[in-house]
Amino acid sequence: MIMDQGKCSYTYDLIPWSFGEIGLVWRAGAERSGICRILLPHAGSSMTEMVRGYFPGALLQAEKQDEICLRIRDFLSGKAVDFTPDDLDFGIVKGFARRVLKEGGEIPRGLVTTYGGLAATLGLPGGARAVGNALAGNPFPLMIPCHRVVRSDGSLGGFGGGLSMKKALLAMEGVRFDETGRVFPKHIH
Repeated sequence: MIMDQGKCSYTYDLIPWSFGEIGLVWRAGAERSGICRILLPHAGSSMTEMVRGYFPGALLQAEKQDEICLRIRDFLSGKAVDFTPDDLDFGIVKGFARRVLKEGGEIPRGLVTTYGGLAATLGLPGGARAVGNALAGNPFPLMIPCHRVVRSDGSLGGFGGGLSMKKALLAMEGVRFDETGRVFPKHIH
């Protein structure tokens, strides 16, 4: 997803975390610009290189971190934080994927839902795989908490930042696991 540099420019900020830096990218120059991408750390990759790979020419924000950065820092330190879809630029997300992300954003902290359960909520019984594919393309992880969606048996499923990161995020939110690594049923919404 390389953005068209002829149409707009981008700024980014880096947030340190125990798993590595997180990259937040904004469209520059817009009057009310939401985050257009959140990049999770990957072992062996510099976040600055990752950001510039997706957004060539993106500039590191020189001024102080904005309120969204501070809320994400609070979230990553274990505090309960409310994120709003108004802080996100959904321009690149269309149709079914947009519906999945909007509904996924409603999963409460400390609970999970299943891929199939989310599909049923969207009126697509049997659509667990389609929901999983839409979540795999989530450009706003953490703020749209796709880590709160698991398989029907309570096992973690997938996550762009890796399963250890998904489990750590859920544990930080109070979700507990059995000895096989499955989410206890009391946490399934």
